[in-house]
This record gives sequence, C-alpha cells and structure tokens, in this order.
Amino acid sequence: MQLSIGELAQKTGVSVRAIRHYDAQGLVTSTRAENGYRYFSERAVTQVRQIRRLIGIGFSIAEIRAFPDCMLLVEGAAFCPETQAVQYQRLADIERQIDELEQRRARLMATLASALPENNA
Repeated sequence: MQLSIGELAQKTGVSVRAIRHYDAQGLVTSTRAENGYRYFSERAVTQVRQIRRLIGIGFSIAEIRAFPDCMLLVEGAAFCPETQAVQYQRLADIERQIDELEQRRARLMATLASALPENNA
C-alpha cells in the first residue's frame, strides 16, 4: 500500500514539511506519480517515527543518514552494533553539556547571592 505524504504525516504526527526534508536528505524514499505527488511505502511510517526518536535523542540528520538500516527500519530500535560508538559519543557530549550547565548555574547562583541586600550592608 502506498501512502500520500499527507497520510504519512497523519500516521506519524510529523509535518509534511519535515517529511519532505527527510525525503530530500535520503532518510525516506518516495516515488512520484505522474501528477508529481509523492508516495511512500508503509515502512516509511516506521522510518519517520524512528527518525523523530533519534532527533529527540539529539542526533543530527547527517548522523542519522549515516546509520545503518537496523536503526531506521525497526521502530524503537535503540541499538545496533554499528552505532555503538556514536551513541556513546552522544552520551559523552550530553554529560559534558550537563556539567557546563551546572557550572553556569553555580556561578549565577553565586552572583545572585552576592547581590542580595544583606550582603551589601
């Protein structure tokens, strides 16, 4: 069964614009009818949902495009041996960002504490 881009958007909760972008980036594949409309296979539902999940984790379109099919064709796939290194790198990046934010928070709290009226007396 072939899905129109609107049907795919409805089934996945993803905008038509985003689906066009994924198609242009080679993350999903469409065929064109004589009238120019795009049509997608049923497996595109799984692919689009998986793409959204991976974006939500923090992966870029370029990183997702480099992932093997095991990450895009199985809904909810969380791990493929081929992606282990990039997943651990993403985790390290997130942990570094958390550390940086905690340091900023501490500096801001110290600044605010020093600005309290009782500290200025």
